[in-house]
Amino acid sequence: MITLKCFNKKDLEELVRSEEYKSYDFLPITMHRALSQIKNPHASEHDILLTLAFEDHRLAGYLGTFPDELRIGNQPLKYAWLSTLFVNENFRGKRIAQQLLEKVFEQYDEKIAITEFTKEAESLYAKTKKFDYIAPKIGKRFYFRTDFETLVPHKKPQFSSLKPAFRVTDFLVNTSLSFQAKFARKRNTNYTISTNIDEESEKFLEQFPLHRNAEILRWIMQNPWILEGNEPEKDYQFSSFSKEFKYYWVKIFDENKRVKTVALLQTRNLHLKIPYLFAVDHLDDFTHFLEQFINEKNIKTLISYHDNLNEKLSSKAFPKLYQKQAERRYLFHKELVKGLPEDYDPNFQDGDGDPVFT
Repeated sequence: MITLKCFNKKDLEELVRSEEYKSYDFLPITMHRALSQIKNPHASEHDILLTLAFEDHRLAGYLGTFPDELRIGNQPLKYAWLSTLFVNENFRGKRIAQQLLEKVFEQYDEKIAITEFTKEAESLYAKTKKFDYIAPKIGKRFYFRTDFETLVPHKKPQFSSLKPAFRVTDFLVNTSLSFQAKFARKRNTNYTISTNIDEESEKFLEQFPLHRNAEILRWIMQNPWILEGNEPEKDYQFSSFSKEFKYYWVKIFDENKRVKTVALLQTRNLHLKIPYLFAVDHLDDFTHFLEQFINEKNIKTLISYHDNLNEKLSSKAFPKLYQKQAERRYLFHKELVKGLPEDYDPNFQDGDGDPVFT
């Protein structure tokens, strides 16, 4: 018989500090991810953050939930993102995933959203007949360095033995690119980079009331789900450690030293994202800053769904090796859709959902 157990903030903290948590055959959540979820400003004391499935007292699967808010006019609408759905292979074929989903639907009054889902998970969600696709975000993936050593063996395993040759090729090509970048003409851009959000930034963000505020962004930066390290968490199926993982808070100033653009940047193993970008100008100076940042950090790729920024990055003036289209899709529970105005646009930025954490 399958039994389900739900964990709110208090329950989750007690769980990850318990002996029971250490006794599981596999981890349903890492300690640092649990503590981050507990500090989520949008999570109430009663919101369910994790649901576990057991068969005969053995952990069989789990489903994480990430409470959030949409803004409809000046009114907040509480909902949750689904995250980390997993059923152990020894317990599959028993409708455990469906039972986990049904429990979470019940806990959040069916106000559920999903993004960055795998094909396998998408098939499961389709079988429930509970979800609708909303308008996807169309973006671009930009390539700035070669990475044959990783990409070729990944797509064609038969060439794995040639990794040393690919590594040499990457070194020669990327060294040449770095040498050229040193002599590229640099524009004088007034900016600062830090690891925290100051009062000046907080005040600037007040101009964008429908998006993330300083409290939420501080929580994200101070409570990452991925820590820097070479060893993955044992028996955990999702990302928990990475060789390199950092957040950067960037401020761009005008000629009068007033803030005109702020952005949260995330790098993971030399791959760049811009989870949040707020600007009151045309982004020219931010684009010049970004070129310098990419060169200094030896960034390999950037994926972006910011339309105005992508227009500038796609121009011939912005140096890159290659670019291609990217798409991020979203699923909303049908009941969540019913509660929204017709043609409602959530104005999601790149980091919304859990992509900002991964």
